[in-house]
Amino acid sequence: MPIPILMPALSPTMTEGAVAAWHKKEGEPVAAGDVIAEIETDKANMELEAVDDGVLGRILVPEGTQGVKVKRPIALLLSPGEDPSALDDAVPETAPELESAPAPESAPEPADTPADAPPAPTPEPQPDATPATSGERIFASPLARRLAREAGLDLAAIQGSGPHGRIVKADIEAARAGGAPAAPARTAPAATPAAPEGGFEDQPVTSMRRVIAQRMTESKQTVPHFYLTVDCRIDALLALRADANALAERKISVNDFVVRAAALALAEVPGVNVAWNGESIRRFAHADIAVAVATERGLITPVLRRAETKTVGALAEEMAALAEKARAGKLLPEEYQDGTFTISNLGMFGVKEFAAIINPPQAAILAVGAGEARPVVEDGDIRSATVMTCTLAVDHRSVDGALGAEWLAAFKRLIEAPLRLLL
Repeated sequence: MPIPILMPALSPTMTEGAVAAWHKKEGEPVAAGDVIAEIETDKANMELEAVDDGVLGRILVPEGTQGVKVKRPIALLLSPGEDPSALDDAVPETAPELESAPAPESAPEPADTPADAPPAPTPEPQPDATPATSGERIFASPLARRLAREAGLDLAAIQGSGPHGRIVKADIEAARAGGAPAAPARTAPAATPAAPEGGFEDQPVTSMRRVIAQRMTESKQTVPHFYLTVDCRIDALLALRADANALAERKISVNDFVVRAAALALAEVPGVNVAWNGESIRRFAHADIAVAVATERGLITPVLRRAETKTVGALAEEMAALAEKARAGKLLPEEYQDGTFTISNLGMFGVKEFAAIINPPQAAILAVGAGEARPVVEDGDIRSATVMTCTLAVDHRSVDGALGAEWLAAFKRLIEAPLRLLL
């Protein structure tokens, strides 16, 4: 019997993925350990290796398919010597349950369709759609329709739990066990806004963007943020950086000094280096600093482990390597998971000040703005100084205001006396 190749869970947060590319074609031999596909996870593109020897019999999920649930079949592998005719018996039991399989090209679903809205009607009949007595189509997988017929169940009386309300196998089994639930009231789809004169283009949501949207929404809705802002004078830091870069092979950025200062401040005020666990607050022994990196696929935060133990030069070298891998989509899970504190720096874009969203379960994130010349008062005189505004977003469940202010004061002292960052 053909062996199903399943969508793997390549990270703890991964619930679905996308098939970015197939490296084997149907009919090609496969050996255990061969890279057969490239999978796009919520963070990076990773290689999928074959576990068994055989022949790639059939690809169930084509390249570019988004939203494939973890543990769903994406291909079938024939065992050595197995007849290809075995595929015909295997496909009906596996392929129909791919709730995330793409719709036919004649009727693509818009990328921004709400998850709880029924799919828009199309001029061509869908292969898994059954006409309802109300004139609307009922969307169900082929396996669900077959099981419903065998059990004598009315699909119109069953509420689907699949994408866009699609009825799947689990819904039929639940109806068998406890009786079919009443069909939900169907609401009319929201009116589509008129297209602007210049037209528009809907871009499909990637797995990474979908996860970013979900996690940031959950953070703003469930984490009680409060914000603390401080202005740091960085003239001394800029002068020290210029001297260091005149001697160093790899250039050091202002952000490398920021990472070092944040790590040392966490060592000085460890009550901010924590995570909310519901029943407990976890305090970390080391400052594992996650640094936000913008990529074409979305935002990702590679982690600098034990940053408080590393020099500014070492942090600069490590960060450059991680940023390069992040932009290429080649970060390994251990390189972007389990940070204890995050830094987001938009100063290079000229942003003066902003507030970032906490990445749970971390307790804080530091937003760093651009250093710019501003007038300051010193000993009663107005002078020009280079000032950088930093805003700390804090989870009030884990950290109180006074503690957050203590950390920010420690960070400011370190930034404004940069020789301490070299010790």
